Amino acid sequence: MTIIFATNNRHKFREIKAILPSGITLLSPEDAGIGDDIPETGDTLEENAMIKARIIYQRTGIAAFADDTGLEVESLGGAPGVMSARFAGEEKDMDRNIEKLLSLLDGKAHRKARFRTVIALVYGTGEHLFEGVAGGTIITEKRGSSGFGYDPVFLPDNSSLTFAEMEPEQKYAISHRSEAFRKLAVFLDANPGIQ
Repeated sequence: MTIIFATNNRHKFREIKAILPSGITLLSPEDAGIGDDIPETGDTLEENAMIKARIIYQRTGIAAFADDTGLEVESLGGAPGVMSARFAGEEKDMDRNIEKLLSLLDGKAHRKARFRTVIALVYGTGEHLFEGVAGGTIITEKRGSSGFGYDPVFLPDNSSLTFAEMEPEQKYAISHRSEAFRKLAVFLDANPGIQ
């Protein structure tokens, strides 16, 4: 089976490649001759993931999957959600995004949040969604230098370390993205004839 992962993020590409069942050839959009970025115009994580996967499948005729991830904070009504990367502006500056988040939560006792990843898979006869969730709390200041995005202020449930303080293997064992990727891997393993 050959499948395209609609991402230009090499970190995510290596992450999923390591857990896919044997016998799957994983391609990037660049490997498939697609060099342009696909705009994320959906109003939800599900829509954004599906848009990317559908476009890659339509352009190549090869099964494709894409992911989208958002941080959802309860006391902010689920924000930043689908706008997580652009929370403080179109330039996607994560330091400014974190500053805005902490400013909005300043003085709030209720800081419960979750990271949510949605993966959309599109192929000749079907479309499927897979979700992964990691619950936690937004702390008041950054801790740690690993990871990316909101990791320095996200303290997962039942952990004394933020995602940014964890070794990659520790984070991967409990992360939202790895949960969604594992669900996709199980599905692909059970459906080897997908094209």
